[in-house]
Amino acid sequence: MKAIVRKNVRRQRRKLHVRKKVSGTPERPRLSVFRSHKNIYAQLIDDVAGRTLISASTVEKPLQEKLGAKSGNKTAAVAVGEALATKAVEAGIKKIVFDRNGYPYHGRIRELAEAARKKGLQF
Repeated sequence: MKAIVRKNVRRQRRKLHVRKKVSGTPERPRLSVFRSHKNIYAQLIDDVAGRTLISASTVEKPLQEKLGAKSGNKTAAVAVGEALATKAVEAGIKKIVFDRNGYPYHGRIRELAEAARKKGLQF
């Protein structure tokens, strides 16, 4: 159990280190990603106003129906990235700042980011 706690503490420290420099504005919101074992969540945040502009996750009905029980893998991350990018482009948001939230840029985080880039978001 202690190893899990230490791992989460290290992630929180990395997260705070990055958040000192990365901030979202109305013109260029911050794309924050959170991953759990079963799901992945992404949201565009305006830190100036302190509110979420757009969100997408594997717990939303359309994505749940599309993915089925497999909601914690790379395929699910791609689907969330595409859904978020589609919503953002419809809302007129093209440029964003990426916040990996302390996670390594690898696996599901990387797949989500690349899928969002392919759908039109610029990091």
